[in-house]
Order: sequence, then structure tokens, then C-alpha cells
Amino acid sequence: MSSLLDRFLRYVKVDTRAVEEAGKYPSSDGQFDLGKILKKELQDLGLSDISVDKWGIVMGTIPGTVNGAPTIAWCSHMDTSPEFTATHLKPQIVKNYNGKDIVLPGDKSRVIRVDETPGMADLKGKTLITTDGTTLLGADDKAGIAVIMTATNELMSNRRIKHGPIRVLFTCDEEIGHGCEKLDLKNIDAQVAYTCDGEGEGGLENETFSADLATVTITGKNIHPGYGKDVMINAIRLAGQFLSRMPWQRLSPEKESGRDGFLHPYIIEGGVPEVKIRILLRSFVTADLKDEAKILRNVAATIMAEFPGAKVDVKVQKQYRNMFEYLAKEPRAVKLAGKAIQNAGMEPKFQSIRGGTDGSRLSEMGLPTPNLSVGMHNFHSPLEFACLDQMENAVKVLVELAKLWGKEKK
Repeated sequence: MSSLLDRFLRYVKVDTRAVEEAGKYPSSDGQFDLGKILKKELQDLGLSDISVDKWGIVMGTIPGTVNGAPTIAWCSHMDTSPEFTATHLKPQIVKNYNGKDIVLPGDKSRVIRVDETPGMADLKGKTLITTDGTTLLGADDKAGIAVIMTATNELMSNRRIKHGPIRVLFTCDEEIGHGCEKLDLKNIDAQVAYTCDGEGEGGLENETFSADLATVTITGKNIHPGYGKDVMINAIRLAGQFLSRMPWQRLSPEKESGRDGFLHPYIIEGGVPEVKIRILLRSFVTADLKDEAKILRNVAATIMAEFPGAKVDVKVQKQYRNMFEYLAKEPRAVKLAGKAIQNAGMEPKFQSIRGGTDGSRLSEMGLPTPNLSVGMHNFHSPLEFACLDQMENAVKVLVELAKLWGKEKK
């Protein structure tokens, strides 16, 4: 599937990093740029109802070849993680991978290590795509976009394949929790959707974290340090106190796995008069998020009690919720995805995501949306890579999924 690789390389070279503090949607102009490219490619493929709305969201429809079948949707996000640069990306193609560690040529201190990368040993002999180690790759989620576009090409090129209408949907700002903010389910008008945003192959993720975001604002008092005695309240020092009092032997990403949740401080900024800390709250049990928020508020209260004059404010913002409880609305969403994976020659791996996708929010909004693997690995890191062979299998899964839904009734 040379066209699959060509598409992927074309998409990753567009810098679409989300910008958390941009205050606009989409948060970066690169997402508009990629959206224009995708719109043109959808037009060239012959889809109908193609649009890029004012929010940068791209949508088109693969016309059905049978009557009466439900409409389904395939969804990926155009933005990439803000956690590392994606400017001047230089993809490296590793053909017939030898099964050993991969030293990245642009920064040889960065090594994709077999013993640190689950499933990497099984990729011997396959084709991998990495960066040179100085940027993200953007396989999250441009692997998904390339897979969807290639499957779309398959269906549009072979109209003998029987399937119902399929909405192709590319969203913005998923990485910063705003992927579905501007979506209208009436415009999608689908029975179910599938996000193509998973690692490895054969994965069928029908459960995610529930997620909130806490912003902790610590307000101190600044004065010339030469005259600070008994007057200065250094917000930086209080931020250190706050972080040290948060749980770290439990409820931290460094210590938890499986179905354990966590509190994760990931951004800190400010100075003596004020510091802001952003903290991710995560749990598979939605009710536990209130307990996690209470921990933060208790820490804030102890610091204010010990340092009169300081103010520690904790604001919690809802992000997304575990999709599992919403997928029961349409059991065929998961059942047929599992069958499609089998038809493509793999065994489905039912997994819980220690994270979230647009499918979390879409499911909560009323559109059941499990997540499918598309061959990405080590995402959000300069050690990120994609496996072309697994991406090819993901294309097969989407085609098989289209066939199965083509046999269903609304």
C-alpha cells in the first residue's frame, strides 16, 4: 500500500500541534492547513457532502452501495500533542526492521529500546516510520487519518463492495480535550462511529478513563527580596509545598497501572507573585474524580492555614467520561468491530485506554464510539513511531467493518 505510506508522510509534515493556551478553536493554524489538504483529497476521491467548517472540522460522505444500511462514521483527529515540537519533521523509514534498538540519527541520545517498548520485538521484519529524534512523528493521530483515507480510497475505487453510507470525520484539538466541542451530532447523523486512534493492531478499546482538569492558582506577595522579611510570600516555594504534599507513592502515573487512576501535575508556570499548576485527574470510575479533587482542595487548605496571606485556588473543569457505560446503547458497535478484526485475520484485543479519545465525548453525547488500533507506538514522545504493516491491517479492518454494517438494518 504505497499510497498509505505516501499519505502518512504527507500528513505528518504539516505541523498541527495543539496549543493549550491559544484561546481559539482550532488552537493552531496548521490544523486548518491539514484540513484544506484533506478536503481536496476527499474531493479527488469523489465523496459527497464534503465540508471544512469555520472550526476547521473536515467531513465527507462515502455514498452507500446498498439501501437501508445504517450510516456509520470513521473519525481521527488532526492535531498532535503540544508536549513536544513537531516543526521541521524528518521522517525515517526503517524497512525490514532487524528487531534491535533504533538509534535516532538527529539526536543519538534518543533510542527506541526494545526492552522499553511493548510489542516492539514482534515487529521484526516489518516497516517502521520514526523521526530523527528531534520532533514528534504525529502518528497520533495521522496514522488514523492515513488509514481512514486509504480505506476510503478502497471503497470509492471498488463500488462492488456492499456497504452503507460512511461519514469521514477529522476533528481538531483532541489532544487538549476540545475535539468534540464544536461537533453537532445532527450533522454527522450516524448510528455509530469509530475513532481510529489506537496503538498496535487488533485493539478494540471500549473503555476509557473519565477525566477532569484541575488548575491550581497560588497567589503570593512579591516585594524586593532585600526587604522581604516577614512580608514576601513566594508562590514558587508554595507551589513546591503543594506538589510535595500531593500523593506520589499512589495516585501518580509513575506508580499506577491497569485500572488505577492518578493525579498528574504536568504544567507549572509563574513567578513569585503567582504560580499556576495544571493537574490531570483520571479514573475509570467517574465518581472517584470528586475524591481526587477533594485531595487537591485539602492540600490547598493546609497551605493557606500554614501561610497566612497566601491564596490557593483549585478550579476543576470537566473533560471527558468513560465511554463504556454509553456503548451499551448500541451493542453492535463493539460486536461488529470485533468481527471485522477477525475477518481481517487478527484476534480482537479488548482493551481499556489509560487515556481518552474523541470517542469518549462522542459516546457521552449519544453517538457510541469505540476506538480501533492504527499502528502507532510511543505517542507524545520523540521516540514515537508507526508500523506500516499494522496500518495496512487497520485499513483492512475498516473495509471489513463497512461490509458488516452494510448487512445491518437501521
